[in-house]
Order: sequence, then structure tokens, then C-alpha cells
Amino acid sequence: MSDTRIIKKRYIFMAIVFVDLALLLVLLPEKQISKQIKPEKLLQEINDNTRYFSTDDVAAKIIESDLFIQPIDVRTPEEFKSFHLKRAINIPLDSILNKDEKGKFVYDYILNQEVKSNILYSNGTIYSNQAWLLLRRLNFKNNYVMEGGLNKWIETIIKPQRPPVTASQNELDKYSFRKAASMFFGGGSVNVASSESSAPAPVIKKKAMKEEEGGC
Repeated sequence: MSDTRIIKKRYIFMAIVFVDLALLLVLLPEKQISKQIKPEKLLQEINDNTRYFSTDDVAAKIIESDLFIQPIDVRTPEEFKSFHLKRAINIPLDSILNKDEKGKFVYDYILNQEVKSNILYSNGTIYSNQAWLLLRRLNFKNNYVMEGGLNKWIETIIKPQRPPVTASQNELDKYSFRKAASMFFGGGSVNVASSESSAPAPVIKKKAMKEEEGGC
């Protein structure tokens, strides 16, 4: 990817950030705004990219049955039902700030705690980044984003490409891990929408669906 495209993508994301922040300030009462993270700190966290988990990291933690991570699918229930990561739970983006009759966030016990690392994901990273932004603006802790979303998951974990013979040992080792992970997750039969704007639900064949069930 060229430097120009990288810069363009960053400007687009920053524009989304400022629009989301403006909407959030309008929707939240003054009392809750006072508890939020400072805008300058939020922008620093956006730029340092510490919110990202790689697909390799996520795959390794799921395979190892790491109980200290929780994949969270922020897509629609229909997309989630069609295909989702093992052990994932579904909290759609448009429900993430839902409140109960007492005015408390319904998912506060999941999205604002200090035990597990929540890994938010969507088809790409637009929706998961928006979810992270909303939660981080509220100063919720332990929320991260799977870099590249399900599109990159398919590319790197489900259907990894063999590196050239001239590849480094590190690349060869990574490929070996991804091939093993692909077998674990029932790879080779999953298709996920590449776009997040009015994208159709991901499609998964029956064989892989059996492998990826769980975490409803």
C-alpha cells in the first residue's frame, strides 16, 4: 500500500472519529460526559494503534482456550448467526450503548471490566473501530479491535497463502502456524463480505459452520 493511500485512510478514519465524538457529546448527559476520557488522550490512543490485536494473536488465544480474552462480534444478529469466531458473543454496534430501566448500560459488566480483554470485530474495521471509540470515550477499559476484521481473518487464518521459497524463517514459521490454525477453524470454506457499508451477510458452508459454532 502506498504512503498516499495510507494517509488517505488515516484522514478518513479521523473524520469518522470527529463525527462520532460530536454525536456522542450530543447524546450523552452532562454527568456522563464529565466521566469520559479526555479528547487529547483519546486521540493519542487512536494514533498509537495500541488497540489492535492481530489475527494471529486472536487465533492463538482461541486455540489455547485463553479465558482472559472475549471476542465480541459487533455486526448484526443475522451476520453473527451466519458466521462468527469461536467463543464470540454478539453485541451489535447499534445496541452497544443500550440502557436498562435504571439508566445503566446493559452491557457494562462485559464492556467495562478489568478481567478479560474484549476483542471487538466486524467484517472490516469500520464498525469495530466505531464501537471501540464509543467505549473508550466513556473511559471503558479492556476493549480492543481485531486488526483487519473478518476479512483479514479469512485471508491470514482460514486461507493463508504459502510464502515464496526465499521467505525468511519467521515467515515460514508464521505460515506453519496459520496452516495449523486453518485446520483447527475448519478453513477453506468461509466467505465474508469485504465491505461494511450495506454489506450482505457472510456466507459459510455447512461443514465449516459446524466447526465455528459456539459462543452464542
